[in-house]
Amino acid sequence: MKNMNKVAQITLYFWIMKILATTLGETTGDLLSMTCSLGYCTGIFVTMGFFIIVLALQLRSFKFHPVLYWAVIVGTTSVGTEISDYMDRTLGLGYLKGSLILFSFLAATLAVWYYKEKNLEVYPITERKIEIFYWVAILFSNTLGTAFGDFLSDNMGLSYIGGALVCAGIILLVILLHYFSRINQIVLFWVAFVFTRPFGATFGDLLTKPVVKGGLNLGTLHSSLVTALLLSFVLTYTYWDLIKIKKEVRI
Repeated sequence: MKNMNKVAQITLYFWIMKILATTLGETTGDLLSMTCSLGYCTGIFVTMGFFIIVLALQLRSFKFHPVLYWAVIVGTTSVGTEISDYMDRTLGLGYLKGSLILFSFLAATLAVWYYKEKNLEVYPITERKIEIFYWVAILFSNTLGTAFGDFLSDNMGLSYIGGALVCAGIILLVILLHYFSRINQIVLFWVAFVFTRPFGATFGDLLTKPVVKGGLNLGTLHSSLVTALLLSFVLTYTYWDLIKIKKEVRI
C-alpha cells in the first residue's frame, strides 16, 4: 500500500495553529518544570516521553491525521522548551550560545536532508525517511525558537510584548518576501517556522508571568487550558472545512 501525504498543508490556518501549538508547548513546559516543581531534567524526560509516543504513532500511520500531527507539533514545542531551559539554566550555556548550537543542529539537519533527497519540500510528504528529517528539523527549529525568544526577553531586556513584536516584525517581513521576492520558498518557510516559535513563546510568557514582570499572571495551568481550547477549536473548524470541500468535490 502506497503511503498518502502525512503532514499538514501550509495555509493561513497552519500558521495560526503553529503559533497556538508553540504557546501551548511553552506554557505546558513551564507548568511541568516550574509550577509542578519537576525541574528541567525531569521535565525533559516527561515531555520527551510524550513526544516519542505521538511521533511513533505518527510515523506508523499511512495518512494525515490532524489531531495526531498537531500533537507531535505540541510535543516538539514542549520538549523544546525544557531542552532550551536546561541548556541555559542547568548547563549554564546561556541563550545566545544555546541558540547558536541549536542553529548549527538545524542547519546540519537540513543540509543532510538536502544531500540525501536533493530537495527540502515540506508538503506533501509520503515517505517515512523524509518524514523523519522533517520532524528532526521541526524539533530543532522549535527548540531554537524557544532559546531565541528567551534571549530577547532575558538578555536583550525586552518586555514580553516587545519580544513578540520583534518576532511579529520578522514574520511580516517573511510574508512580504514570500509575495514580492524570488527568495526560495523553502528557506522562507523555515525562517517563518523558527520565528513563530519565539512569537508563541513570548505570548505564553505574557499570559503566565507576574504583572510586575510584564505578564498577565494567568498562571501556567489556566494559560495551557485556554490555549489548548483555542487550538482544538481551530483544528475542529479546519477539519470540518476539509470534509466539506471533499464532499463538494465528489458532487
